[in-house]
Amino acid sequence: MLLLAWVSAAPGALPSLQATPGKPTLAPLLTEVTPAVVNISVVTRAPEAENPLMADPFFKHFFGLPDMPRARPRQSVGSGVIVDADKGYVLTNHHVIESADEIVVTLKDKRRLEAKLVGSDPGTDIALLEIEPDGLHALPLGDSDLLRVGDFVIAVGNPFGLGQTVTSGIVSALGRSGLQLEGYEDFIQTDASINPGNSGGALVNLDGELIGINTAIIGPAGGNVGIGFAVPSNMAAAIMTQLIRFGEVRRGRLGVAIQDLTPDLAEALDLDMATGAVVVKVEPDSAAEAAGIQTGDVIIALNGRPIRGSSDLRNQVGLMQVGQEIKMELIRDGKRRVVASVIGAPRSTDLAAGETLPHLRGARLENLDTGHPLYGEVKGVLVAEVERGSAAWRNGLRKGDVVVAVNRQPVTNVAEMGEALKAVKRALALSIVRGNGRLLLLIQ
Repeated sequence: MLLLAWVSAAPGALPSLQATPGKPTLAPLLTEVTPAVVNISVVTRAPEAENPLMADPFFKHFFGLPDMPRARPRQSVGSGVIVDADKGYVLTNHHVIESADEIVVTLKDKRRLEAKLVGSDPGTDIALLEIEPDGLHALPLGDSDLLRVGDFVIAVGNPFGLGQTVTSGIVSALGRSGLQLEGYEDFIQTDASINPGNSGGALVNLDGELIGINTAIIGPAGGNVGIGFAVPSNMAAAIMTQLIRFGEVRRGRLGVAIQDLTPDLAEALDLDMATGAVVVKVEPDSAAEAAGIQTGDVIIALNGRPIRGSSDLRNQVGLMQVGQEIKMELIRDGKRRVVASVIGAPRSTDLAAGETLPHLRGARLENLDTGHPLYGEVKGVLVAEVERGSAAWRNGLRKGDVVVAVNRQPVTNVAEMGEALKAVKRALALSIVRGNGRLLLLIQ
């Protein structure tokens, strides 16, 4: 059973073990590390289930009942890590703060601070908060690419809401994927005890550097069995950079379909290697086509970093911004080649609505295709995805909605809607087809 574990001072040489007479200890290191790890309390207000009679206007009028169901507050706890003391930035997991109405950060010295959500990325399960930068202590970011299986690590978090707790172990495995947790998986596996409530906490090396954000556990009954996972610090840092700049992650595209290089495939292609990503399709008018990549090429390195397989290449490209220059090493016809490319923009039929209007951040729009039930019946733009808890979600937009007009201006494709959103000055009124009905969504 796989469960999500939810219920800076300047870098320097920190002592990893200090022996008092005959007693090795991690205490000196933890004195430096633990002030940077915080507890996170999240309050959400879920509406209570409504009795069918509440939908009858005569019933509500007769008994003088309110129009909306009452909100029932729910509280949950998790962990976070201060990574910038001067700006008050705190890294945590997306699933910790998802749908939050209030976020409160509690420091080790018991101070409670309200937190602002800078942005979050469901694809990597990383979120960034901002708190008042007053007397904070931050952890320096380590290079997670330097980790090796067997390295000692320390996990710090807030398991079961008990308060700050420290456990230790080793790196059990690297590059774990296929857990079906998030869209971009490259987890560090550790046997340091991680329990519900540890989500968003710190995984630290013996130099006192943050090398992972604790995310999930495998446990038959919700408890620790020595198999925990953390998002590597390098991935978290790349996501944080975009969240600070844009408030969201704007992923580019290479434009290839790929699969793992298996031993059988390597033998068929007469290759003397066992890792890489085989290109099975190159999309027309893509960055890959412009770089000269061909079907059958085996990509073995990106910007000098070896490629372990298709998921590894997807992860690396997914952390890059549109316009970023890259160099790929590949094998074609038994010969090594290096090609240069520029990460391309998303397909023209896609639109990240938050790029043009912050009120719709978290929504992805697409043209209606021939396979959609409403194709030919209505002209509009499909809401393909809405990130739960995002600005678009809070403003009432839902996956499957079809936007037919923006401020009374009809829109038939994403290009038209993009231009219409750019023209919005104040209030935004979206005419929407939802299911068998129509509604007007007013966003201030």
